[in-house]
Amino acid sequence: MTENTQQQTTATPELPTAYAPAEVEGPLYERWVDRGYFTADAKSEKPPYTIVIPPPNVTGALHLGHAFQVTLMDALTRRKRMQGFETLWLPGMDHAGIATQNKVEQQLAEEGKSRHDLGREAFVERVWQWKDEYGGRILGQLRRLGAGLDWSRERFTMDEGLSKAVQRIFKDLYEDGLIYRAERIINWCPRCLTAISDIEVEYQEDAGELVSIRYGEGDESLVVATTRAETMLGDTAVAVHPDDERYKHLVGKQIKLPLTDRTIPVVADEHVDPEFGTGAVKVTPAHDPNDFAIGQRHDLPSLTVMDEHGIITVHGPFLGLDRFEARSTIVGALKEQGRIVAEKRPYMHSVGHCSRCKTTVEPRLSMQWWVKVGPLAQAAGDAVRDGSVEIHPKELSKRYFDWVDNMHDWCISRQLWWGHRIPIWYGPDGEVVCVGPDDEVPTGEGWTQDSDVLDTWFSSGLWPFSTLGWPEETPDLAKFYSTDVLLTGHDIIFFWVARMMMFGLYAMDGEAPFKTVALTGLVRDEFGKKMSKSNPNAVDPLDWMNAYGSDAVRFTLAKGANPGADVPIGEDWVQASSKFANKIWNATRFALMNGATIEGELPAADQMSATDRWILSRLNETVAQVDAYYEDFQFAKLSEALYHFAWDEVFDWYVELSKTTFFAGGEGARVSGRVLGEVLDVMLRLLHPVVPFVTETLWTTLTGGESLVIADWPKDSGFRDTAAEQEIALVQRVITEVRRFRKEQGLQDAQKVPARLTLTGTALAAHEAAIRQILRLQPEGEGFSATATLPVAGAEVALDLSGTIDVAAERKRLAKDLAAAEKEKAQAQGKLGNEAFLAKAPDNVVDKIRGRLAKADEDIARIQAQLEKLPQA
Repeated sequence: MTENTQQQTTATPELPTAYAPAEVEGPLYERWVDRGYFTADAKSEKPPYTIVIPPPNVTGALHLGHAFQVTLMDALTRRKRMQGFETLWLPGMDHAGIATQNKVEQQLAEEGKSRHDLGREAFVERVWQWKDEYGGRILGQLRRLGAGLDWSRERFTMDEGLSKAVQRIFKDLYEDGLIYRAERIINWCPRCLTAISDIEVEYQEDAGELVSIRYGEGDESLVVATTRAETMLGDTAVAVHPDDERYKHLVGKQIKLPLTDRTIPVVADEHVDPEFGTGAVKVTPAHDPNDFAIGQRHDLPSLTVMDEHGIITVHGPFLGLDRFEARSTIVGALKEQGRIVAEKRPYMHSVGHCSRCKTTVEPRLSMQWWVKVGPLAQAAGDAVRDGSVEIHPKELSKRYFDWVDNMHDWCISRQLWWGHRIPIWYGPDGEVVCVGPDDEVPTGEGWTQDSDVLDTWFSSGLWPFSTLGWPEETPDLAKFYSTDVLLTGHDIIFFWVARMMMFGLYAMDGEAPFKTVALTGLVRDEFGKKMSKSNPNAVDPLDWMNAYGSDAVRFTLAKGANPGADVPIGEDWVQASSKFANKIWNATRFALMNGATIEGELPAADQMSATDRWILSRLNETVAQVDAYYEDFQFAKLSEALYHFAWDEVFDWYVELSKTTFFAGGEGARVSGRVLGEVLDVMLRLLHPVVPFVTETLWTTLTGGESLVIADWPKDSGFRDTAAEQEIALVQRVITEVRRFRKEQGLQDAQKVPARLTLTGTALAAHEAAIRQILRLQPEGEGFSATATLPVAGAEVALDLSGTIDVAAERKRLAKDLAAAEKEKAQAQGKLGNEAFLAKAPDNVVDKIRGRLAKADEDIARIQAQLEKLPQA
C-alpha cells in the first residue's frame, strides 16, 4: 500500500492525553516552512504540478470564502507533493485599484485632506506606505489556516516583474490592433470617479418611479416612459419600430422636446419593442448604451448633460443640480406644463450599483481605452470546446460559453491614480507612442503620459504566467506553465477566468493557462443564506480556528464541497469536526498504548485473523475511493469516505473487535498490532491533505518519520478479502441487532447481561469473545433462564433479562404505547374512509394523514415485536 521509508527505530513517545490545536498548529506550520517543504525546485526532474492562488486583494482579510477555496487548493497540492510531483502553489496579492485607493482616500479624509492636496506622485507613495503597513494581513491568516504555499515566490501585481509583464502585453496587444481608444458609453461611478466594467456593476431591485411624458403636440405627439427623467435634457431623438402603424406618420418628422428650445427627430429602429409600453422610446445617446447604438445607426448627436459627479451641466433652471434632485425637479416642471401622462411609484426596477462603494452607476459617454475581445474570446471558447481546457463540473461550461461567446469589448482604463499607468505617451504635435518595458520614454517639452491606469483585472489576467517570470524565459516558466488546476468560485468566471484564458492563449503561443478549471460554489450559512455583514450572519473563520482548531474548520469546509454547489456551514458542524479530530487523537493514542506499530513487515494474510484481513481490505478500498474522488474534485465525498472509514470502521469496529486480541497478548496481539499500525499509517496519510496538523503530530509519533508533508501517498495494493468482509458483516449484524434490542429494553450500555451464544457451525464462532465483550454479555452461569431469544445471522443469542428489567412495568409501558398507536391508526383510518372529508380536504392534508397512518402501523409492529421478545411475567 505504501513504502514505509521513514520507519521508527526508537520507542514510541507518549502522546498528551488531549489534543490542543492552539499549542500545535503555529509552531508546526513554521517548522514546515523553515524546512522548505513548500518550496518548489524548477530544476527538479519530478513531474510538475502547479496551482496559482487567486490573489486576494491587498485590502482583504480572511473570510470563509477564502478559507474554503484555500483548503481545497491545499488538499490538492499536499496530495500531489506526496505523490512525487514537484509541486508549486504560488501565493500573492492583487493591488485592487479602486478598493485600495478608497482606503487611503478615507485615511486622508480623516486628516482633512484629499488626494489632490498631495498630488499624484505623493499620493501613490502614500498608498505604497499603506500597503507596507496594513496590506497583506490576509497572507498571515493563510499561514494560520495551514496553506502550504511557496512563500519564496510570493508576488504582487504591482511588483517590478509583473509591472513589466503588463507593459509588454499592453504593447503587444496595441501593436496587433487589439487595444484601441474610443468614445463609448461606459459605467461611471460618481463616487469613485472612474469607469468600471460591466462585471463590476451589481444590480439590485430599487424603488423608483416610472413617468410617462408627452413629447410634441396634438396629432404629432407621442408618449415615452422613463425612470430617469433627468436624462431627457440630453435626448436627441425618439425611436419607434419601423413596422408600428401608430407612428409611421411621424417617422422623419421633428417634434418639440419639452423644457427645452430644441426639436428632435422621430426615427425608426428595429431595436424598439412595439409591444412594450407605448412602443416609443426616448433616445439619449450620451447616457444609455442602447441609445448610443441607436444614435450610431442614425447619426444622432450625443449630448452630455452631467459631469463626473452626476451634476447637471446644461439648461439654466436645472444647472448645478444633483442628478436625483434634478429628476424630481424636472418631473415637477413637466407636471406644470401638463406633460406628465402617468406616474407609477414605487416602481421596482433593476438598478446598477458600483460593487465597491454601492453608489448608483451612471451610464456615461467617455473616451476610454478598450480591448478588442472578439478574436481573444473566440480562442478562449475554442480551448474549452476542443478539450484543451476542462471545466469542472461540465454543466457550468454553459455559463462560461454564454460569457465568452457574447463578450463586448472590454473597457480597461480607470480614472484612478493607484494602478498600472497606461503606457501611452502623447506628443506636442498629436503623436501617440506606446512604451514597452524595454523602450525609452519620450522626452522633451510637451510629452505627457496618459493619466489613466489599467483595470485591476488586466494585470490579474496575466497571473498564471506573469508570476512565473514572463515575458522573460525563466526556468519557472519552462517548468511550471501551464498550470494544472485553477480552483475558484463560479461567481468570477467572468471577472477572472475568461480574462486569464484570453491573455494566456495570446501571450503563450496558444497554450492555455491551466488544464482544468475546477469551479466551486459559495459559502453560505447553515440555513443556505448568503453571508454578509448586513444580515448579520458573517463569520470570521479565525474565531472558529481559535475555538476549535484549523483542522476542524478545514474538514467542515471540505465535507461541504460538492463541485459547483454552494456550501452551507454552521458552528455546530465545526464543533462536530473538532470532535472528529479529537477522536482520531484519542483512538491513535489508545492504539499506540496497545501495541500499534509499523516495525517489521506486514504479516502474511494466513497469519492474520478475519478481522485483520477485513480492515486491510476496507483500507485498500478506501484508498481507491479517495483517489477517484480527488481526480473528480469530489471533496465532500472523499471527506465523508475518510470520516466513515476512520470513525466507523477503524475506531468503532476494528479497534473494538480487536480489544480481546490485544488484551490476550501473544502472537495474535503482535499481528493485530502490526495491522493496526499499518492502518493508522495509511489512514493518517489519506487524511493529511485535509486535516494536516493533527495527522502530522500523530503520524510522526507513530512512525518516527520526518513529516507527512514529504511522505509517500498511499497506493492501493489490490488486496481484497471478500470472505473476510462478509464474515465481519455478520459479526456487525449480530452486534447491531443485540444493541438495538438492549436499547429497546432500556438497558444501559455498560449493564452486563447473562447470555448464551449459539454460534457453532457459523462464521461467528471465532468472534464469540469479541461479541461478548462489546455487548457486555456474561457467561450463562448457574440458574440461567433464557427470557429472550434473538435469532440473527444464522446464530442465536439467548438473554436472561430476569435480573435486569422489571418485566411487569415494561409490559405496562409498552401496552400503553400500543394503545396510543392503535388509537392514532383508528383516527387516521376514520378520516381516510370518510368520502366527504376526502372530497374537501387539500391533497397535502390527505397526504399528511396517510403518513400518520403508515407511522402508526410501523409503531404497532415495533411495539408488538418488543412485547413478544419480553420474558413471560
